[in-house]
Amino acid sequence: MESVIRVRVSAAQAHYGGDLVDGAFLLQLFGDAATELLIRHDGDEGLFLTYSEVMFRAPVYAGDFIEVRGRLTEVGNTSRKMEFRAVKQITRPQDADLPPSAMDVLSEPVVVAEAKGVCVVPKERQRRGNSSV
Repeated sequence: MESVIRVRVSAAQAHYGGDLVDGAFLLQLFGDAATELLIRHDGDEGLFLTYSEVMFRAPVYAGDFIEVRGRLTEVGNTSRKMEFRAVKQITRPQDADLPPSAMDVLSEPVVVAEAKGVCVVPKERQRRGNSSV
């Protein structure tokens, strides 16, 4: 089971100089993907227990278009293991002579972050009997 979220990073997300976005924004998107997976699988939002193996691989800037994919990898009695990946699809060109509205579609998307996570859905909140991944 997979979740896909696509967003354009707003100027409000820029936290550092040069319109750089902090990694917490990407973790928020991973959390949204996890919520969708839990709703689809269990009929409940569940609770995020832990992230592991979080890697920030490339910078994200205001204006970038990011695609997040979350995938359910293992289903336990109440636990749900997941993997997440965020890729940059569109970004501003590095050429300073171009107008600020110029954007480039990347021929190869750039992986900007990856993580694994575990969520929990208490038995009494599981409304679906689907135990497959």
